[in-house]
Formats: sequence, structure tokens, C-alpha cells
Amino acid sequence: MQQALRHEAAYRTDAVMARLADLQITLCGTGAVGANLAESLARQGVKQFRLIDQDRVEASNLGTQPWLTEDVGGPKAELLANHLYAAIQADAEPHVVTLTARNARKLLKGSGLVIDAFDNTEARQIVTDTAAELGLPCLHVGLSADYAEIIWNDRYRVPQATNVDICDYPLARNLVMLAVTAACEAILDWVRDGTQTDWTVTLKDRAIRPMAR
Repeated sequence: MQQALRHEAAYRTDAVMARLADLQITLCGTGAVGANLAESLARQGVKQFRLIDQDRVEASNLGTQPWLTEDVGGPKAELLANHLYAAIQADAEPHVVTLTARNARKLLKGSGLVIDAFDNTEARQIVTDTAAELGLPCLHVGLSADYAEIIWNDRYRVPQATNVDICDYPLARNLVMLAVTAACEAILDWVRDGTQTDWTVTLKDRAIRPMAR
């Protein structure tokens, strides 16, 4: 797959590409953010993923997530693992489970980087706490209406739970893709030199801005 990534390598440098290839990412949530983020990272050089998600593909997911109509009903984590291998021969280990306080340490242990792309408060809290306990670098990516945040674990605060149906909220694909782009670049900065910068994304003005510390 070296030839497939030659354009990326020419931009990122061989040193960064080597670090990406050695990085094992645990992705918590393979929905709109997670599935698109995994695909972008794989096409930029990440070869090792652990995917955690209990959900199955619904027809309503097809607009914002990289599934095919024949994928409806299938487990997202398994489908994404198959897709990443078929597309770019990235190795992905799917876990079709609910992340809980009881299994989180086992599922996250040994990760080079944890990415929280969940869409519910309880799961985000478990990822936040477990990553901190294990001393793992962790990046949170969240969306709301026309706004997104990309925040590293030391500054992240889990948002309050809402009564909104998580399957029935407004979500624009362009916001998802802007957030994925910002998250990928935040990860690449960290891989390159250890920099951890938080970002905000707003769709109406197409703006990606560093979050003031």
C-alpha cells in the first residue's frame, strides 16, 4: 500500500507516515464522526484500529455515514472493519459491544490513541475516566447543530445529558466532514511533535478555529 499513500507521504514526510503506521487507534463510536474519521485516517496512513460500537446501520445513517444500502441492518463496527481493509488494507479489530465501566479498561488498554466519537453522555464519561486512569492520550470529537468541538482529554468536560432523541437530531454532512478534517489534523499534529491543540468548528461561516486555553 506504499504506492497508494505516496501523495500523502510526499506532504507529511516519511517520519510522520512511519509513526502513523505504528499507531494503534481505539475508536469509540463508528457513526457519523467515527466511521468517516476512521476512513480518513486509514487513507492518511493509520493501519491499526480497534473499533467499539454496539449499533447497527439504519437507513437514516446513509446520508452522513459511509455505508451502502445493502449494509442496513449490519453491525457498524464489523462493516467498518471490512471497509477499511478492502479500501486500504488497514487492520481493524471490531468489538460489537456496549462500552461499560466494567469492560472499558480491557477494551482501551494498550491503545496508542483513544478517540471518543460517541453520541451519548454516559459512554463519553466512561471513555474520559478510563483514558485518564490508564494514562492514554484521548481526543474527543462532538457535534451539536452547526457546531463541533475537538478537545483533548485534559481539557474535556462531558456535556450534560439531554432528552433529545439521539436518532432524531439535525445533522449536516458538511459539518461532519469539517469536524473530521479538523480532528485528523489535530491527530497529525500530535503524531508529528506531541502538540495537543483543541479546535472548534462552525458550519455557517465554514470556520475551524483553535480553542482558547
